[in-house]
Amino acid sequence: MMVTVPVQLGPRSYEIHVGPSLIHKAGALIAAHLPAGSLRRIPVVTDETVAKLHYQELASSLQQAGLEARPIILPPGEATKSFDQLERLIDMLLAENIERSSLIVAFGGGVIGDLAGFAAGILKRGVDFVQIPTTLLAQVDSSVGGKTAINTARGKNLVGVFHQPRLVVADTAVLSTLPRREVLGGYAEVVKYGLLGDADFFTWLEHNGAAVLSGTSDAVVHAVAHSCTMKAAIVARDERETGDRALLNLGHTFGHALEAATGYSDRLTHGEGVALGCVLAFKLSARLNLVDRAAVTRVERHLAESGLPVALPDIPGPRPSAGEILVHMRHDKKAQGGRMTFILVRDIGQAFVSRDVQENDVAALLSDA
Repeated sequence: MMVTVPVQLGPRSYEIHVGPSLIHKAGALIAAHLPAGSLRRIPVVTDETVAKLHYQELASSLQQAGLEARPIILPPGEATKSFDQLERLIDMLLAENIERSSLIVAFGGGVIGDLAGFAAGILKRGVDFVQIPTTLLAQVDSSVGGKTAINTARGKNLVGVFHQPRLVVADTAVLSTLPRREVLGGYAEVVKYGLLGDADFFTWLEHNGAAVLSGTSDAVVHAVAHSCTMKAAIVARDERETGDRALLNLGHTFGHALEAATGYSDRLTHGEGVALGCVLAFKLSARLNLVDRAAVTRVERHLAESGLPVALPDIPGPRPSAGEILVHMRHDKKAQGGRMTFILVRDIGQAFVSRDVQENDVAALLSDA
């Protein structure tokens, strides 16, 4: 079963293919996007973990399509999204004699997709790339929409470019090799889609989330494809995040600040931060009398039953202070005119952008969370 989701962006349009065992078809799919006369050498940017598990399978698929895979293997982990690793990656790509008509493959989770996509966007003023995301989080979020970036000491994703991929190949079978915690982190992003704009999808997740988390193929394909369809529609309306696309950041203003406050460590993954951030966004909305408390309880219950954190004490180690979290929130890239941007809700599936939240309300919420 393969589902194809179009991303309609005029000359930058592309397709997302979702289904099991698609790595076997990746070579043929990629070959179809190579311009005539371009190099048949395909740099495959990946990390050590993914390389050990899946690289040979992808290399064989490329070979069958008459392409030569050239592996560029980087360290795993969020620390790889750095200036140092960006410079290293660009040097290795240039050593492969990359041309402007060449094509780069980003084969990994969100870190690899962000880093390789950013490198492709700035190398020789723009080289095409293909996303082959290997985590649930990347399949439903970071691989779609063209946002690429690296982190700095002042926060996540503060340096980057919009650079759309030519193709996304989401092989749902590779998710079976992920640790449970990584699957849960990706699931938080799936839930986010229901919370921001599709109450029926959230209800479906309440009934089928366990099947998604256990790897039931049809349930996983539906969850990934539906999430991608929702994101594709939003990106088509607002490619560069000047309006509707900001809704995709539900939970992220809080989540990114919590990641920074915990030192981007294994105390809190990105997906766990999003889960906590979604709960905090609903609680802030309730504090502002925008949403009924019953909706907050429903969100908390589903995320907690799924195994995700829903309160600050759920984070291992010392609890980040409200002041510390607020410092990081002020550096959020969505801030405008010195005011923080929040995605608030009127109900499940009814999110909106607000820049009118008072900081004292946020501080009070964080002190109670």
